Amino acid sequence: MVGVRVELPNNQPVVLLREAGGERYLPIWIGAAEATAIAYAQQGVVPPRPLTHDLFKDVLQALHRQLEEVRIVAVRDGVFFASLVFDGGVEVSSRTSDAIALALRTGTRIVGSDEVLESEGVAIPDEEEDEVEKFREFLDQISPGDFEAPEAGGGPAEPGDRPPTTS
Repeated sequence: MVGVRVELPNNQPVVLLREAGGERYLPIWIGAAEATAIAYAQQGVVPPRPLTHDLFKDVLQALHRQLEEVRIVAVRDGVFFASLVFDGGVEVSSRTSDAIALALRTGTRIVGSDEVLESEGVAIPDEEEDEVEKFREFLDQISPGDFEAPEAGGGPAEPGDRPPTTS
């Protein structure tokens, strides 16, 4: 798993999964609440009261059951479908974002079907990923003020040159 990002200009959250041992990424657009649940799990944030996914994990523990695998099984009309596979072979259909949030809380592996990876996976070779990561780091260090028009006679603005703030 790579993480949750927000796609601009629509501010649409996307969870980005990376193929193990490969160069394909699987972008899955999700809702804001689901993005928050996934980001909390990734960052180890423990809310003061359990979120739904935390509750589900606690119920599994109380019943002595184990989530063995999350499978992303299909895409129909742009909607991803997942299955939760439990010990004993029990399989339950799930929204993909919920399945991912639960997998992160339980340490369960996430598997994409070959069909899903073929149809929706985006190949990014390692050398391109290095460039993508450098670009992400650049974006993390700039602000909208970096793109304001320079004052008269000041020349072009450079990233990192921020105008003085006033209180």
